[in-house]
Amino acid sequence: MSRKAAKFADKAILLSATLFLAGKAYNVPAKAFWDDLLNDRSYLLLVALVTAGVFGAFAPFESWQRRAFVDRNVMMRRRVLSTFGRLLEISAKIDPPLDTGDLALHVWRKTRTLRHPIHGVLKRLSSYRMSSFPATRSFAPVRGIGAVGLCWQHDREVTFDVAPLADRLTDEAKFDDHVAHFGKESVMNLKWEEFQALKHRTALFVTPIRSGRNKFVGCVSVDAGRGYEVLDRRELLEEMTNLGMAIGREDFECT
Repeated sequence: MSRKAAKFADKAILLSATLFLAGKAYNVPAKAFWDDLLNDRSYLLLVALVTAGVFGAFAPFESWQRRAFVDRNVMMRRRVLSTFGRLLEISAKIDPPLDTGDLALHVWRKTRTLRHPIHGVLKRLSSYRMSSFPATRSFAPVRGIGAVGLCWQHDREVTFDVAPLADRLTDEAKFDDHVAHFGKESVMNLKWEEFQALKHRTALFVTPIRSGRNKFVGCVSVDAGRGYEVLDRRELLEEMTNLGMAIGREDFECT
């Protein structure tokens, strides 16, 4: 049961018990109705009174859900950290080694906004790395923009080696010429300014997160400053996919 469902259940039961007691107190809809209903069943008033007191004071469904959420949250954190640990093991083979904090894992969720009320954007819910530096830059792409946007557009895994492009596309003229020859998707549908701001993350890997109805609802991404050839392994994508499946089952509640 989700937090919203638990709160709704508590309030619905409390409201029903309160309306039952208020109806009896004011004889709504009629005194004869209550006389017939409570004939030899006067205990119903006590049941309604106790129910209103218990659900008003303790909200048992929400309290139960909160305790369950804490347990699930601990398990999910362990799952995320375990996945991140395996990714670090894989990245340890990069020579020379990555700087501390370089490798990063992100969880994204498709979210509607005022600017994009229909299709929405991908909002970064959480990031995992070994240090706070380098700082994570603000990025909330629409469908098709960036590696995560391409994952959303094609609803499949996406890997992207940005290093050759970053070395070759050193000015806007070369960038525009490349786009004219190979299409916008060859630069992840980014504009020149966006490409300049993001090209330092050269090794990009993204796997989708799907709902119980197999609909795209977000994605898991991993990026690093270099080392695409080492990171581009089935094992890495499997770790990310398994994490995405776990997050999808929890509907992002524990991320």
